[in-house]
Amino acid sequence: MHNFVFHNPTKVLFGQGTVEAIGPETRAWGRRALLVYGRASLKRHGLHQRILDSLQAAGLEVAEHGDVRANPLLTHARQGIDKARAHQAEVIVAAGGGSVIDTAKAIAAGVPVAHDLWKFFTGKKSLKAALPVTTVLTLAGSGSEMNSGMVLTNEATGEKFGFGHRLLHPKASILDPQTTCTVPPDHTAFGAIDAISHLLEFYLTAADPDTPVQDRLMEGLIENSMAACNRCLCDPLDYHGRANLMWTSSLALSGLTAAGLGRVGFPMHLIEHSLSALYDVPHGAGMAVILLGWLRAQQTALAQRIAGLGRQLFDLNEPDPQLAAAQTIVRLANWLASVQAPLTLDDLGIPAADIPRIAGNTRGLARVWRLADSTPERVAAILCRCLARPDADNGNLPGEWRHSP
Repeated sequence: MHNFVFHNPTKVLFGQGTVEAIGPETRAWGRRALLVYGRASLKRHGLHQRILDSLQAAGLEVAEHGDVRANPLLTHARQGIDKARAHQAEVIVAAGGGSVIDTAKAIAAGVPVAHDLWKFFTGKKSLKAALPVTTVLTLAGSGSEMNSGMVLTNEATGEKFGFGHRLLHPKASILDPQTTCTVPPDHTAFGAIDAISHLLEFYLTAADPDTPVQDRLMEGLIENSMAACNRCLCDPLDYHGRANLMWTSSLALSGLTAAGLGRVGFPMHLIEHSLSALYDVPHGAGMAVILLGWLRAQQTALAQRIAGLGRQLFDLNEPDPQLAAAQTIVRLANWLASVQAPLTLDDLGIPAADIPRIAGNTRGLARVWRLADSTPERVAAILCRCLARPDADNGNLPGEWRHSP
């Protein structure tokens, strides 16, 4: 196990009836707030008014910045910075999923500086100050409510970049599973897939091969993501299923799972960011396709690790690592198919002829993230693995995931 420092300063208030705590938790950080949220759903389900009432009851003066979209845009974050400055906001409140929280973090980072926000993402400027952020989570998946990262799409350049800094940890996050009960089935599944992809990247790119504590933790979180997702799809009002999925996705990218692993990378996210920047596909949908293609491309090199994952998740007893790795990938594909996730680029409506364009688009982020091995040529080879369904290479190996509904 490598040396590490684990420090997650986010205060989490988890459980039923915690939404009304957003007012007092935010008031601890300022008197003037900018409330950031998405499109129609927050107001349609009454949550917007509950949050606004709590903030105002706590004595906060609130300005609003709505209409955050999935795959959030740099231009919209810039508009939020202008609103926050005009309101003299002292704290940013995010009410939504990862896109909303990432936009709120971007605004918090952009308000104190004179330069353009995008310079943080390209590595041209370092973050030295940020407004405090509080959150009310409404969609489990990204983990942004409990980590220091944010992702934005620059529509002018067609690039989707991620950036992280310790000052971007939310000060307090409200996690009430009831707020996610109205999330539709596809986005429930996409959130679970996003959490799984975070875990798989750490599990399979870790520099240290001897980390049994982290391995068992990540395997358990992956299994729970799948099981909790199935419960939520069977019964959208299953509180405990929603609670398990919400807490799992928060833990998956909280820093805990990567502690002690040494250097880890995000090679799957690198490629998916290009997909969702160019085609605006839902992030979790893109991750479903990319993780299968990436696993197939790494099947030989990482056979032992992939096989070990399959033995823990699927009770595989195949002794040959290559065969066990192949079976693991098919079982994962079976589960993804069972939750109606896309499996190929064609499922996303992306033609094979676009692969060179997608691969070339990853060059800038690979440089910023220092993923020297992820050249456009290698990315293109992985994308070619995303054209056919995984069972095509493996003789249609049978077997459903044991927790399928």
